[in-house]
Amino acid sequence: MKNRGAMMFLAGLLGALAVGWIGFPRLLYRNEAQPMQFSHSVHTGENVGMACADCHAFNEDGRFTGIPAVAKCAECHSAQLGETESEKQLVEEYVTPNREIPWLVYARQPENVYFSHAPHVQLAALSCERCHGPHGGSENLRPLQRNRVSGYSRDIWGPRMTRISNKPWEGMKMNDCSRCHRERNVQESCLDCHK
Repeated sequence: MKNRGAMMFLAGLLGALAVGWIGFPRLLYRNEAQPMQFSHSVHTGENVGMACADCHAFNEDGRFTGIPAVAKCAECHSAQLGETESEKQLVEEYVTPNREIPWLVYARQPENVYFSHAPHVQLAALSCERCHGPHGGSENLRPLQRNRVSGYSRDIWGPRMTRISNKPWEGMKMNDCSRCHRERNVQESCLDCHK
């Protein structure tokens, strides 16, 4: 009888952990599709050969421009070049009427966090892939997984609630930044990131 009670407890504990670590995240996040599809691999591949900085550049004052304005797309796509539905949508809905694309941002940080790309890219010479992973070679944009409670992207936490075996670019929590700073012997203080 005592053994049966222990087995029931263990089954209940494992069930609760499964619900907490597997079921809860599926309920916590909702998928939101990007307004249109975009292939990074078409732009960065052998035929075009663009670099990340060709579209995601720095202003003269050192601020990162982030997602490019539709005017940047219009430099090459004033008319449709290919035959994909996404390019047709780009030209007709955004470039021709000069309307900005309402991209959903995977890396939006909480309001109390200040992050500047300049010291990381220009001074530390980190590659884009170090923090963003193989995103530059993606064929399609995945949906944004938005936290129903906080409104932030799942990319902040990373793909697994346990954070076990997350790759360096899978997560943008303070611990992820601090770990990278420790690996590079960079001194940090609270006010570096929290203004």
